[in-house]
Amino acid sequence: MRASLRWAHSDLRTHRGEALFLVLATAGIVASLLLATALFGYATNPWQRTFAQARGAHVTLHTTASADASKLADLDGVESVAGPFPTAAVTLAARGSRAAAELRGTVDRPGTGRPLITSGHWLDPAVPDGVVLESSLARALLTTPGDTLTLPGTARTLTVVGVADSAEPRYRPGEQPGLVWALPSAVAGPDGQVAGLRLTDPADTGYVVQRAVTVLGAGAIGEVSTWQQARAEAQGDNRLLGQVLGLFGLGALAAAGFAVHGAISTRIRGHLRDISVLKAIGFTPGQVVRVFLIQHLGYALLGAVAAAALTEALGSGIPGRLGDAVGVWQGLPGHTVALFVVPVGAVLFIGVTTGLAAWRAGRVPPVPVPRPAAPEAGGLTGVARRALGARVPPALVLGWHKAFTRRPRSLGTVARLALPLLLIVTALGAWTTLDRFRSSPELMGLPAALSVRADASLGDREARALLERDPQVVAAHPGVEVAALVPGQTATIALRGFGTRQEPYPFTLAEGRAAHGPDEAVAGQGLLDLLHVRVGDWVRVTVGDRPQVLHIVGRSIEPENAGRVVSTSLDTLRGNDPSLEPDLYQLRLVPGADPGAVAERLAAAGEGLLDVHAVAGPAEGLSPLRAVVVGLIAVLALIGLIELLTAIGGTVREGERDLLALKAIGLSPRQITAITVTATSCTALAAVLVAMGVGLPLTHWLIDAQGRSSGVGAGIARGPSPVLLVLLGAAAVLGAAVLAALPAARAARRRLADTLSAVA
Repeated sequence: MRASLRWAHSDLRTHRGEALFLVLATAGIVASLLLATALFGYATNPWQRTFAQARGAHVTLHTTASADASKLADLDGVESVAGPFPTAAVTLAARGSRAAAELRGTVDRPGTGRPLITSGHWLDPAVPDGVVLESSLARALLTTPGDTLTLPGTARTLTVVGVADSAEPRYRPGEQPGLVWALPSAVAGPDGQVAGLRLTDPADTGYVVQRAVTVLGAGAIGEVSTWQQARAEAQGDNRLLGQVLGLFGLGALAAAGFAVHGAISTRIRGHLRDISVLKAIGFTPGQVVRVFLIQHLGYALLGAVAAAALTEALGSGIPGRLGDAVGVWQGLPGHTVALFVVPVGAVLFIGVTTGLAAWRAGRVPPVPVPRPAAPEAGGLTGVARRALGARVPPALVLGWHKAFTRRPRSLGTVARLALPLLLIVTALGAWTTLDRFRSSPELMGLPAALSVRADASLGDREARALLERDPQVVAAHPGVEVAALVPGQTATIALRGFGTRQEPYPFTLAEGRAAHGPDEAVAGQGLLDLLHVRVGDWVRVTVGDRPQVLHIVGRSIEPENAGRVVSTSLDTLRGNDPSLEPDLYQLRLVPGADPGAVAERLAAAGEGLLDVHAVAGPAEGLSPLRAVVVGLIAVLALIGLIELLTAIGGTVREGERDLLALKAIGLSPRQITAITVTATSCTALAAVLVAMGVGLPLTHWLIDAQGRSSGVGAGIARGPSPVLLVLLGAAAVLGAAVLAALPAARAARRRLADTLSAVA
């Protein structure tokens, strides 16, 4: 055992740099996997915990004020009913911020869908104008208990007495109104009511919704939301961040395992005589295998423990969402198990790949087998001989020949080096796609920069004139958005009418064509999947008691509402309901305009009659992904560096026996050095070409697959720019050449006695 440790210590002193890179790469991989685990827990558990504590409703039904919602308690599968509660749509303002909200009248906290007070207290009849805000709405309005809210256009004020968490969909500016609980006396002129249903079996959600619509009548249903939708929305971008981290973490782990396997295999080929000597003095094959295995398991264990300790100690201090995710994850029940299982799994994987390579060392015979006098691959190829005849520099020809002489070994080296480069190309593709959402939102389903809701007292012409008066507003497209029941009456989707036939709204199409004729529409991927239809099919949805039949002529990229959107022109909707008037406007701005500044000017010009919000894109919630991508690229670059150093070491060792022949034919040390540098550069160039040839299609497939699964739809993927790819390829090839130059020069200037010893 002492001899094994001494040999391992001697080997560590010889390969300090390689050992350091392995430790750092393992630490980066384990850290990324732990952060992915934290993000998955952060995405699911907070909402699940709130839903369980609040005894959340599996189905929330918004109905007309005249609907007899008491019938819902008699439905099969319904365990309990909250409400019905009267509701009124209002606009709240505080500290210069405005938000659309749903005022919900109740006295006692309901048993189903129970609000969880986080600050302040519940409603008190002694404070008739007191309200409790849902926490996301309170954050948007920057309010705390004791603050006063105003209702623009009226003299009414409301006093915030509490803030509560809820398992219902959160407030989203311009999309989902916030939730406000108030006493029934404060809900003046209710325009509807809401009831929450808790089911005995959550799997029956679709059936219960269908039965509820049948009992109340389609005309009585305003909107239906389910617990699955609320959960998916709560998970939001955190789950996607976790998927990205997990995917690249596993890819980096595989690349690190292959790099370790290649490094050990190369070192075994370079130390055959040393291993034979070890066996000759009494080492068993198992002891030889254990030397390599324990050594590299030690590197992996050191990196894994360091990553786990740093993540546990400093992870919650990371700025932004990653730090919040780690802080929440550390309080979850499965935190300790994950903190142990993830590093152990990574170490075991590296141990398996190490064992496969070390097994070859155990098979080395005690008596060294003489090396063949000529390489297995034979002499120069016809192409190489013709290149020499054409006076191509011998160093280039021999270097290219040397890189690809032993095909199985050369292909293995290229594949191991291409894997981290492929993952880097994929990471750069994700970065580029996010940048496209920011720089060119009109190409990614977001042609409008601002969404405006006008007060009912402001007519369509007056509203459009007021909006288009701003010099930076290109167009103000009138529109409406209503909830529509899908066929089967199991869910509601968003039915939008934007623009007119004279001034059509510029939807971003990924398939089919724009909607021009009557009853034509475009739909998001989420809606096509929900209804199991394709472009070219006809669909029938119901708004109140009015059916709307539409011909889907195109698929649009829809970042909102999980893609469950069908969009047509305002004229088409007016054909079914002539009394329909626009209640929102989508504003397109001149290139380079600041949406925030334009929103402030329009709000001031509207004098309280305009509710202006910036249109938020998916990239807004994925800003932490940039830091993630940078960290992953650094880890992958370390792994690539390890493989590159391994390839250089193997090339230099295998070239030792050719030194006498190369010097005998008159090549100078500089030319011999150039042969090794050329061989390494050709290997790196081949890896770059493979990485780009495979990585670019893989990038588009992965991003589009994520787009399809999220409902946004395929067609959003963008690969890295050609300039960026050229820079990446040039950095890889030039870096390989620079790293190979020094060891190659040293080998070319070796003494004759050393060269004869290496050949022997």
